[in-house]
Amino acid sequence: MKRNSIIQALKQELKFKDFELNSLLEITKGINSDQSIDYLLSVYEFILKEQLGLQQFVLYKKQKVWTHLIKTGVKGRIKDINIERDLLRFQEITLIESSSNKELNQFDVVIPVYHQEKALAFLLLKEQRGNRKSYNFSSSINELSFIETLTNIIVVAIENKRMNKQGLIQERIKKELEVASEMQKLLFPDDLPSDKRLDLAATYTARHEVGGDYYDFIRISEDEFIVCIADVSGKGVGAAMLMANFQATIRTLLSFEQFDLEYLIRELNKKVMKAAKGEKFITFFIGKYNSKTRLFKYVNAGHNHPILTNGKRAQFLDSGSIGLGMLDEIPFIEPDEVIIQPNSTLILYTDGIVELQNKAGEYFQTDRLIKLIHSFYPLKMEDLNNLIFSKLDEFRETEELVDDTAIFSCRIF
Repeated sequence: MKRNSIIQALKQELKFKDFELNSLLEITKGINSDQSIDYLLSVYEFILKEQLGLQQFVLYKKQKVWTHLIKTGVKGRIKDINIERDLLRFQEITLIESSSNKELNQFDVVIPVYHQEKALAFLLLKEQRGNRKSYNFSSSINELSFIETLTNIIVVAIENKRMNKQGLIQERIKKELEVASEMQKLLFPDDLPSDKRLDLAATYTARHEVGGDYYDFIRISEDEFIVCIADVSGKGVGAAMLMANFQATIRTLLSFEQFDLEYLIRELNKKVMKAAKGEKFITFFIGKYNSKTRLFKYVNAGHNHPILTNGKRAQFLDSGSIGLGMLDEIPFIEPDEVIIQPNSTLILYTDGIVELQNKAGEYFQTDRLIKLIHSFYPLKMEDLNNLIFSKLDEFRETEELVDDTAIFSCRIF
């Protein structure tokens, strides 16, 4: 009799092992064939309910917030179960003997799923069995261990799908940003003159894939040209899009034969207000140079003051107005003009240069920039820009760039 009982028990154990194997194979097949999360959950629910006979269980999974992926045999909402308060204390399969939480107390077992000490899911189940269609297993540690394994596989598969999806989204965003970065490069002039009349060079580094700095060189005639530089408040794609719109507006306005700085600034302010809706503003500097008269007319709309120097004495070009897009109407515009002496240098830059900080919290500031310009004044503009950026790297050491950084250097012979 005893021998028959042992044989029967072994048969049951073998049958259960066979069931475990088939169940795991079914789940694994679904995962390998990239079945949907809904399909995997339906197979999982079928195994628990139809083959193991469990009639009451809930599977919680951490998404952005804790939510239940499956709720079987539980009537109404289980809103009073708080994962952080009621379940995070469980680190392994635990029998719920008694709980002050009535809704938690309707379950008998909690099976947690952890990955690297991070809780991913909790399965709550009641031991009461329904009519099994295929098997007659007794409740045992082996069965609970199998349910734990099955739950782990399902939850990790769902988590991997979520991460893969997020990875694909991130990859798409990365590709889009790469395209945006290439498009943004088209905004910058690629034919800056370097001859016996002018030597122009520009260097730009965006903090992210795309940025909100902009500079330009626009030739009006053989004897006249315009230089400008701008910086959008804020960073990233939004700033880059606003700057692209801004550049297009400048080019459109400058296509008119009449060139008037005050008119241009007021029109640009309207366009920025309309495009940014008061959420961003643009600092802007624009100047027009006539090589015959050597007269340089400019407006500085709240931008870092460009430096005009002969290599020994520097002056700031600071007359103009407030930044564009700060107010519906520009309250004042004060254009100015200077005579540019032969062999002078005009340095336009954005605040990423002078507001760069080192480990000690010191700013690079304009004094250091002017000292560098004067110390290496004979250099060609491209070489001077490279040297300045090299000194910026030395200054910040391992500190990250906190802003987009642009410098536009103009030697006028």
